[in-house]
Amino acid sequence: MTDTAAPSAPETWPALPLAAWEDTRATLHLWAQIVGKVRLAQSPWINHSWHVTLYVTARGLTTSPIPHGERSFEIEFDFVSHRLVVRTSDGASGGFDLRPQPVAAFYASLMSEMRRLGLPVEIHRRPNEVPDPIPFDEDELHCSYDAEYAHRFWRILVQANRVLTDFRARFLGKCSPVHFFWGALDLAVTRFSGRRAPPHPGGVPNLPDWVTREAYSEEASSCGFWPGGGPVPYPAFYAYAYPEPAGFAAAPVRPDGAFYSDALGEFILPYDVVRQAASPDRTLLEFLQTTYAAAADLAGWDRAALERDRDPRPGA
Repeated sequence: MTDTAAPSAPETWPALPLAAWEDTRATLHLWAQIVGKVRLAQSPWINHSWHVTLYVTARGLTTSPIPHGERSFEIEFDFVSHRLVVRTSDGASGGFDLRPQPVAAFYASLMSEMRRLGLPVEIHRRPNEVPDPIPFDEDELHCSYDAEYAHRFWRILVQANRVLTDFRARFLGKCSPVHFFWGALDLAVTRFSGRRAPPHPGGVPNLPDWVTREAYSEEASSCGFWPGGGPVPYPAFYAYAYPEPAGFAAAPVRPDGAFYSDALGEFILPYDVVRQAASPDRTLLEFLQTTYAAAADLAGWDRAALERDRDPRPGA
């Protein structure tokens, strides 16, 4: 008798120990920068650099449509089939396999596909927000791609995107989309008070200070997911405020396991605390809400005017 049982569902919040895929993470970070810089080069400037981000899809990460003359195109990392896919508004398509290969080879393959599709583009070939950057077309050092861990990373982004979108829906004021910043390789959503902020000091490695100052030109409370690195050698959710109000670092936040990182200047919740919780959604939302409330209350935001606590649709 044939066994017709459905295959077991994959773990909703999979493990992602940084040490197990650190080389892949570093390579994928640079590949994402190349794709993101294509969007940057072809897009009009939008406040807070929102024109450069990628977005979570049902298969990976996409640029969303990008203009090229009267045509449009999009580039998608497909972490199910492990392909880099380029699609155009007139029905053409191209791409290549995601596999272990140097950053220089990835760059050359993408530029070749863009030219073949009639979409030539020039990008700034120096990576941003990383120490000791190597120009993309010269980087033979970063060449790892572990498909299993790239897939796990995307599956976490799917879950984080879902919960962050729920959190975003509770805010009525100016708020970013939930989007993926390739500069730091993090998924983020940012709420704004509606007031101007003091000029940011800048100092982000290999990023012009004017970009940082424009991004942080308004009072903000931001949160998201990051695969980890440096002082936080594990995947984590984070939350910070700019400018940071007095007392923020000492504010009581939940759940247990969340802490303020002096090295990063933000609250950190290790991903494994969420992954291993009885209700990961509730645990993550508790962190997002308590860190935001600390920032908003200490900075004197008009929370009554900026928030809602329920879905406005009848019967919701």
